[in-house]
Amino acid sequence: MDPFDFTWIFALGIVSSICDAYGIGANDVANAFASSVSSGSLTMIQACIIASFTEFLGAFLLGSSTAETIKGGILSVDRFSDQPELLMLGMLCALIGSATWVIFASRYGIPVSTTHSIVGAIIGVGISAFGGDAIQWGYSGVAKIITSWFVSPVVAGIVTAIIYLPTRFFVLESPNSLNRGIRAIPIYFFCTALIGAFYIIYKGVPETDSDKLPIGAIVGISFGVAAAVTAFSWFFFVPWLKRRVVGKENLRWYHLFVIHFVKHRPMPPPEEPTPSPEATSGMESGCRSEIEEKSIKGAQQCDDFDPSTNDQQNDDTVNKKPWYIKLLQLIKRYALHGVTQDVRNLNNDKMTAIHNAAKKFDDDTEYLFSFLQVITACLASFAHGSNDVANAAGPIASIYDVWKTGKVDVTGESPVPSWILAMAGGAIVLGLLTLGYCVMRRLGNGVTYLSPSRGFSAELGTSLTVLTASQIGLPVSTTHCIVGAVASIGLCNGSVRAVNWKTLGWCFLSWMITLPVVGLISGLLFAFASNAPNNLI
Repeated sequence: MDPFDFTWIFALGIVSSICDAYGIGANDVANAFASSVSSGSLTMIQACIIASFTEFLGAFLLGSSTAETIKGGILSVDRFSDQPELLMLGMLCALIGSATWVIFASRYGIPVSTTHSIVGAIIGVGISAFGGDAIQWGYSGVAKIITSWFVSPVVAGIVTAIIYLPTRFFVLESPNSLNRGIRAIPIYFFCTALIGAFYIIYKGVPETDSDKLPIGAIVGISFGVAAAVTAFSWFFFVPWLKRRVVGKENLRWYHLFVIHFVKHRPMPPPEEPTPSPEATSGMESGCRSEIEEKSIKGAQQCDDFDPSTNDQQNDDTVNKKPWYIKLLQLIKRYALHGVTQDVRNLNNDKMTAIHNAAKKFDDDTEYLFSFLQVITACLASFAHGSNDVANAAGPIASIYDVWKTGKVDVTGESPVPSWILAMAGGAIVLGLLTLGYCVMRRLGNGVTYLSPSRGFSAELGTSLTVLTASQIGLPVSTTHCIVGAVASIGLCNGSVRAVNWKTLGWCFLSWMITLPVVGLISGLLFAFASNAPNNLI
């Protein structure tokens, strides 16, 4: 093939890559922030704003400059060396199959591994093109993925329990839990900063040789970063917490950096509503006042309000507005649809018994962990943007490389241009903003009751598991780890009734069918396209 042939494959590949990255944002990124939103540490809008920066910057700044042509080494790239156009077609079919499954799963709130989705798609393409013998079925290939279904949740659950149980027994259940929590905060900051710094340095920053540093140097730098963060938390964050939580002062986040120079700021007294004489008279007489009747009627109307329909009463008012105003309102409604959803599931009648089986702790003590949980969620999102963006960027990068050069790079590595990283990062953010609420709703309080301390333990346990497993060669998936960590938090309540086993069963089923479903879609597409008649006239 000559350079710049089959431009239509390259064009469709860009569209398919955007769709795949969109699904990654709606599923994988939603996993990273599900516990933070479900525990109340972040609102849905705050999580989306933070993730928009961390995911995009992680993908664009720390995203790998090269990507595996065939993800996971499942299929040898040498098989395409004589027909580079088949590699372009195969990667296109793989992107379509992966995007179809991930977006479908995200729409129904099913957390799936996007890495396993693209690998399953490539397996389907490989079988369709060269037969089953072309696939690495042993532990170096497919068997390793199957092992991760069991290893990931179990290991993450054990690590999470090791983190959470000491926190519960020595801090949360202590009679003086608030003071103990404040004294323990610097320790948690140290552990969180140490894991985050080691993860980023160990994985390697593009355009640097950080990943080639000896392990001792990486550990030393990580300890230095963790010590600096711990010192900051001790001298600034802890005094700020004492005044805000214990002293109940009216402090804002920006006072943290100048806390030693901020004077006492008492909370403003709450405003008490002054009832009208008519309302007071009505309540004293034992009858419901007209004001109360109107309030209840208005609340019922709000509960029954459907933004997709307009009441006949408001039709005249709406029709009087200019067309561009109505268009902007329509765009705003649909643009903010994903960030205005309730994903906490606290008022779900089906989850009441499960949530009641979890022991509740002091609100002020739990509030301390909300800051740590936000930090762990940001680290997980930043690392996700820098690593898993290759799931969408890798196939389109290989298509672009073949289209530009007309040949296959037999080294198995494809250069990833910056515009591909930026495109994938933007699509990931868009997926979270518009569809991420579905997975957040299912994975957070839909599995068990989550509070800031529980969510922090689950996120830190997941990060530590992924980091350690990558070092020693155990097959793990971030999605599987966070599900196992959340389930472990539920079991730490001491009752199996504190876990929604039905939801966990659906999650495990989705993991098992990911490879065959995505492989079937991609394989059939490739078989249809590669065997289609090329001369129709």
